[in-house]
Amino acid sequence: MFNANKPYNQLPLLPPKAELETKAVMKQLVKSHQALAELKGYAKILPNEEVLIHSIILQEAKDSSAIENIVTTHDELFQGLTLKQNISPQVKEVLNYRMALLEGFGVLKKRGVLSANGIIAIQERLECNRAGLRKLPGTALKNDRTGKIVYTPPDNPDALQRLIKNLEEYLNTTLGQTDPLIKMAVAHYQFESIHPFYDGNGRTGRIINVLYLILEKLLSSPILYLSRYIIQNKAAYYRLLQEVRTKNSWAEWVLYMLKAIEETSIGTLQLIDAIRETMEETAEIMKKQSGRFYSRDFLELLFEKPYIRISDIVDGGIASRNIAANYLRTLEKIGIVCSEKKGRDVLYINIRLYDILKK
Repeated sequence: MFNANKPYNQLPLLPPKAELETKAVMKQLVKSHQALAELKGYAKILPNEEVLIHSIILQEAKDSSAIENIVTTHDELFQGLTLKQNISPQVKEVLNYRMALLEGFGVLKKRGVLSANGIIAIQERLECNRAGLRKLPGTALKNDRTGKIVYTPPDNPDALQRLIKNLEEYLNTTLGQTDPLIKMAVAHYQFESIHPFYDGNGRTGRIINVLYLILEKLLSSPILYLSRYIIQNKAAYYRLLQEVRTKNSWAEWVLYMLKAIEETSIGTLQLIDAIRETMEETAEIMKKQSGRFYSRDFLELLFEKPYIRISDIVDGGIASRNIAANYLRTLEKIGIVCSEKKGRDVLYINIRLYDILKK
C-alpha cells in the first residue's frame, strides 16, 4: 500500500491482494452486465454500426479530453472534423484522441490482444510523438487545498517496464476467472497509478477501458461512452483512486467503475435510439419529398458526422459534383440540412443529428 509519509508508491503487481467481490460489487455486477449486453445487442441490429461508431467516438473524444481541461465546443469540433484545416490546438487534440481510439480498435481486431506495444502506439498517436515510456519521474499528484504531494508515480525505468508487462499479462490472461468488468476497473487504476507516459495517461487509460471490453467480447465496437460519467462524478473518481492507494479501498473503486458502465450503457442506448429513429424519419422524408435523391449510402454518409460537404458525397462515390450539389440544395429546401459558409467551403449541417449530439 501507498505510504503517506513517503509519497513514492512502490506499486504492487497485479492482481491486487484485496477482497474485490463484495456483496455490493456482485449486486452491481449483475446490473452492469445486463446493461452492457443490451447495448451490444441493440447496436448489432442497426443497419450500419459504422454510423454509430463515428458519432459516439466523437462524443467520447470530446468528453475524455475535457477531463484533462482540453475544452472544445461542438461547433469547433464538428467543423474541424469536416474541414481538417485552420483548427485550434484543442480541436486537434480531440481529433487525435478519436484517431487513436479508432486505430487501437483496428489493431485489436487484427491481433486479438491488448499488448504493451499496442498501448504505447495508442499514446504515440494521441500525442503525436514517439517518446515512449517515461525515463524521468512522473508528475506528482498534489492536494488541491494544501498543495502537499499525495502521490508520485514510480520513477524507476526498470520498474515501469515490469509494471507495464505485468499489466499486459493481467489484461490478456483468463487465469483466476476474475470477472472482466472487475478486471477493467483494476487495470484502469493500475494504469493511472503507473502513469507510464510523459503526457496523455488519462486519455490513454480511458481508451484501454473500452478496448478491453471489446477484447472480452462484451462489446463488438468502441461505443461505450464512459467519459461523461467521469466528468459528472469527477471528484469521486480522483478521491477513490487515491483511497485505493491510502486505504486499500478496492471494492469502493470497483463499485464506482461498475456503476459508470451501467449508467453509460443506458445513456448510450438512448443516444443510439435517438440516432436510429432520426435516420429512419429522415429516410422517409427524403423518399417522400425528394425520392430520386434518396439512397441508403447517401443517408448513412449524412449521419456519419453532423457536417457534410459536396466533396464528401463525390469522394464517397455516390454522385458527381453537380448532382451532389443539387442533392444538398434540395435537402436544405425541405429542412433536413442548413448551409454555412466557411472560407471557400460550404458546410451542410445535419440539423437533427447536430441537436442530438449537442444535447
